[in-house]
Amino acid sequence: MSVGHFGAGGNLPDADLRSAGLIDADDVAALLSELGYPCDPEDAARRIRAILDNDRQALVVARVGGTVSGLIALDFMYYLPLDTLTCRITALVVTPSARGQGLGRQLLREAERRARAGGAARLELSSGSQRTDAHAFYKACGFSDGTVRFIKRLGDA
Repeated sequence: MSVGHFGAGGNLPDADLRSAGLIDADDVAALLSELGYPCDPEDAARRIRAILDNDRQALVVARVGGTVSGLIALDFMYYLPLDTLTCRITALVVTPSARGQGLGRQLLREAERRARAGGAARLELSSGSQRTDAHAFYKACGFSDGTVRFIKRLGDA
């Protein structure tokens, strides 16, 4: 898939995209909670630190008009069947006030740029079966249906 698949997106000006730092803990906590994963700033700081300490992970925040309005998290992993790297999007969220204006597409373009720069052969994500609006968005951005994902919970995760 090429960057062009994501299109220009709505009328939002280009966001300031940068790697997240501990200073972003409040915003990351709010965005993760918006995504349905309740999180307080202390927990968010711990999660950001885990990403900063792992060179195979990335967390990007998007600031629009001085406000953090979205994030995307990436995990680079070796994929045995294809003998290559895959970049998995583990979280993507945009605030309700910024939705429908192109910010999600900007974040996906940044994920693709980082995936290519990191040597990944593909970009993948998973999305809960109930998130039908998100599924339509991902398809419009050039993603195709992949395999069915099965999960066995091991404790609280």
